[in-house]
Amino acid sequence: MIIREYQLSDTKAIMKLFYDTVHQINIFDYTQEQVNAWTGENMDYEFWQERLKSKLPYIAENHGEIVGFAELEADGHIDCFYCHSQYQRQGIGSKLLTYIENIAKLRLIDRLYVEASITAKPFFQDWGFNIVKEQEVERRGVKFKNYVMEKYL
Repeated sequence: MIIREYQLSDTKAIMKLFYDTVHQINIFDYTQEQVNAWTGENMDYEFWQERLKSKLPYIAENHGEIVGFAELEADGHIDCFYCHSQYQRQGIGSKLLTYIENIAKLRLIDRLYVEASITAKPFFQDWGFNIVKEQEVERRGVKFKNYVMEKYL
């Protein structure tokens, strides 16, 4: 498996990975209404292409297949962090997070933070992130619980 930078041709695969992971993995911790609001019923390709061009996520690729992606912002915020629904618990998230931590150190970012889902909270705790607070967020009129978590490097 390799970690590489985003390319425009990755957009559709990332959209599908995001949708499938939320609907097949996060569904265990959230309701159907919540996952539908989370991903949107009709995902907009143009929106995603522009978003990904501005965020420049790191892509985990295994034998040519995109199996994960993560975004690191300049202030240490880890935005989207998703592993393919069919490749859970195979070290993809660990490789992505190790990569992000190394990039952050090179950029002299001393604090990483994330709004982790109920599903992702144990992963980030295992990696030394602490819960700052539990919060309720809203997407498309539907409320969700997640956790602001941080880690100092």
